Amino acid sequence: MPRFRYEALNTEGATLRGTVEARSEREAARMLDRRGLAVVSLGDDAPAPGALALRGRERRLRAQDLVVAFHELATMLQSGVALAEAVASQSKSAHHPRLVAAFESISTGLRRGQSFSDALAAVGLPLPGYFMTLVRAGEQAGLLAQSLADGVAQMEYDEQVRGEVRQALTYPAVLVAAGLGAVVLMFTFVVPRFASLLERGADLPWLAWVVLNGGMFARDYIGWLLAALALVAVLVARSFARPQTRARWYERLERWPVVGPWRVEAEAASWSKILATLLANRVPLLDALELAREGVRSPDRRARLDEVTRAVRSGMPLAEALEEQAALTATGYNLVRVGERSGELPAMLRSLGRLCENAGRVRMKQFLALLEPAAILVIGGIIGVIMIGIILAITSANDLVVG
Repeated sequence: MPRFRYEALNTEGATLRGTVEARSEREAARMLDRRGLAVVSLGDDAPAPGALALRGRERRLRAQDLVVAFHELATMLQSGVALAEAVASQSKSAHHPRLVAAFESISTGLRRGQSFSDALAAVGLPLPGYFMTLVRAGEQAGLLAQSLADGVAQMEYDEQVRGEVRQALTYPAVLVAAGLGAVVLMFTFVVPRFASLLERGADLPWLAWVVLNGGMFARDYIGWLLAALALVAVLVARSFARPQTRARWYERLERWPVVGPWRVEAEAASWSKILATLLANRVPLLDALELAREGVRSPDRRARLDEVTRAVRSGMPLAEALEEQAALTATGYNLVRVGERSGELPAMLRSLGRLCENAGRVRMKQFLALLEPAAILVIGGIIGVIMIGIILAITSANDLVVG
């Protein structure tokens, strides 16, 4: 049914704006009149041909868009709204154009007799693997609303962790960028002012000679240097765009002091929470182990978890398999063992996830507490060396004049 965008005045004279569905503009005006609104303007809200695709290209689909859309869907289902009606409602919402198109396609699939999981898989949204498994398990168990809510909660946690890391690294990144800018400015504009002192290069201290020559080189080849830096940045960005490169770096980070334990705690928290959510939604243990492994980024840790899955498949208890591969901490093995014996493995895994999450936050704070002063010392040291070089050049020139 067509939509019409309106601007109207209510009985108190306040201006209201919105959209209304009607078969014609005249019917839309009558509907607004029955609501006691005085129409100021009324027009077709349908997008022009290709406008939907254009709007979709203006902004990429973010993880937060997916979280909001599926959170709304889960809330409607938990409130007793029928699946077909809830999906149809989402297809008319003000979400990202790609999500609107996806929900429209899912709604069409449901009317044709498709299951929700098949229709969702067909639209190709960038959802985590565990989310699709939760949806299928929820459908089979008649717990689709709860499965969606659990999947959204896990996606929110993943996004929260990424957001915390980005926010925590913002200040050090700004600090390093400002320091590098200051160094470039000094080499490009300050140091060359003392270039005349190079005429007495034989009498200059080596540090003064290096600083002055470095400044002259930076001034003469600033364009080439900036181009080289840009090229290096592009190459690094392309390299890190490859999952294999990122995975190797995650593995290396686990060997570093301070950073390593933080990464290990973060990986353990993510794995535990995903596994707990899958098991709570009646996903078989072996399938849940394989899916939880996908949330781990370090290749070495993934290989260990593969061995854990093989051991469990051969009949070994999960706690023993994890301990044999040194995949968790001693506390983790105890919690998993208690969960297996008591039949409360999902609850114990959630507790393990919370413990690792809190420990990871502490590690992250420790890392940042060291990163900021280290960045200040490095940048300050570079600027200090430049200033010392300039001062040595000036004092050497004065000594020669006096002499």
